[in-house]
Amino acid sequence: MKLPADLQRALDTAAAVKADAKGAGRAIGLLDLTSLNDDDTDQTVEALCKRAVTPAGKVAAVCVWPRFVKTARKALKGSGVRIATVVNFPSGEADAATVAAETRVAIKDGANEIDVVLPYRAFIDGARTQPMNVIRACREACGTDVTMKVILESGCFPDPELLAWAARDSIAAGADFLKTSTGKVQPAATLEAAALLLHVIHESGKPVGFKAAGGIRDADGAAAFLALAATIQGKGWAKPDTFRFGASALLDSLLAAAGHGGMGEGKGEGTGGEDGVSVPHLT
Repeated sequence: MKLPADLQRALDTAAAVKADAKGAGRAIGLLDLTSLNDDDTDQTVEALCKRAVTPAGKVAAVCVWPRFVKTARKALKGSGVRIATVVNFPSGEADAATVAAETRVAIKDGANEIDVVLPYRAFIDGARTQPMNVIRACREACGTDVTMKVILESGCFPDPELLAWAARDSIAAGADFLKTSTGKVQPAATLEAAALLLHVIHESGKPVGFKAAGGIRDADGAAAFLALAATIQGKGWAKPDTFRFGASALLDSLLAAAGHGGMGEGKGEGTGGEDGVSVPHLT
């Protein structure tokens, strides 16, 4: 994906960032701890929820299939961890009425956040009204109290201009977050896609968040995305209501980097600043 020169410079700077303990601990609070495997069970989800409150603090949300929202609600009671689920997932091919119905059921079951897949194949093929009707139907079903994240499946878009168009249309249709990927298609979350989506959000002037999902497995990778957000949106912008990581394996690496053990090894100190890197603001 070829980016404008200023975004490419921001990306190059971010890609060199290494995680430090402070940044890793901060990233844990931005994590949507996720399990969307075909063989998930109630026991899988219960085990996931047990991991949601860590020695370094709680994650932002747990993201599970709609059929497990009730299980997650019970397991997370009193924790303060939000419950996210997916609709129109992963193909993005359901109609507006079906997506609205799925959304209403999920919310009734206890979902606080809905990650809805844009009908990205239709959008790429030239349709505009139908894909946005799906997003608007989901927005209406969510109301004002439920967060709606629009999954663009950025890796399927043939050029950045078309992805930016889809992002702008999604914001206009009521997206609270733009999310890169389902994690079911490769490439998933990339710094190139993140740079473009963060730039679209910045240009919109609206309080829209960004979620990087799919393939982010270590603390250094998370640090790069946070550094990129700091460059484009400003230091301190990335908070749970504006920035998320969608991942599962990432948690162990973040805990290790934050000094709380885990499967990965701790990382060295970064270059300072609350995002773990000193970077110029992109103008």
